[in-house]
Formats: sequence, structure tokens, C-alpha cells
Amino acid sequence: MKLPLVAAAVALLALAGAASAEEHVVQMLNKGEKGAMVFQPAFVRAVPGDTVKFVPTDKTHNAEIIKGMLPEGADAFKGKPSEEITVTLTKEGVYGVRCAPHYGMGMVALIAVGKPVNLEAAEAVKQAGKAKTVFADLFAEAAKAASN
Repeated sequence: MKLPLVAAAVALLALAGAASAEEHVVQMLNKGEKGAMVFQPAFVRAVPGDTVKFVPTDKTHNAEIIKGMLPEGADAFKGKPSEEITVTLTKEGVYGVRCAPHYGMGMVALIAVGKPVNLEAAEAVKQAGKAKTVFADLFAEAAKAASN
């Protein structure tokens, strides 16, 4: 008699965990609140188990991980241009994201999942063009979020 109760409790806990995961929607835009060629929002704070859906509101954009800006053990991702991609975040740390065609124009984003365990390594990755300036602001936002 106890086994069915234990199984039911485990099933309920699994469902509760799945239900508490949040989906964050990030638009990929030619023009947004902070200028041209942007992810909106460009900074996402999440917890392990959350998902991020990148929506190509305007065509020719993609979302992909920047080499060296991924927590250890996390899965890299690379979306196709003009296609939506949804990513499940399983590891704590920061995830640096770029739109490959518009990276030099500063089309980058930063996702902070739980504790920013790889923040120093991510900050050490060299950036090109306007991406360097945008990431400076995003890293400041991540540091501020981590201290709260």
C-alpha cells in the first residue's frame, strides 16, 4: 500500500518542478529600445531548468553560444537564421549569446543562471566591435544581479 503513495508523491514532485520552470522570451530585432540590431531583453536572469526562447521578430537573426562563454558541462546551441530556438538552461553560470551576422554591430546577450560560476572566464573572452561595449554593460548587470 505504501509503494503507490510513494510513487504518487514522486510524480507530483516531478510535475511541480516542471511547472515552476519559467520561459523567458527574447526577441531578435533590427531596432529595439536600445538601438539597432539587438536582443530584447539583452540580459536574462534565470534559474536552472528555465528555458529561453529566442524569437526572430525580424528576419536574418540567429542565437548561438559564444565560444568560451558557457558554463562547464552545459550544452552549446546554435540557431539557424530567421528560425526560433528554445534552449533549456541546466547549469549555473553565464551564457554569452550572439547573432552571428550582426555580432560586430553589438547584437549580443547574456544569460545569468543561478550563481555566475564562470563569470571571470566569460569576461576574459575577447570581443569584437560594438559587442565589447555591450558586454561591458551586460557583465555589470550580471554582477549587480549576483550581489542581490
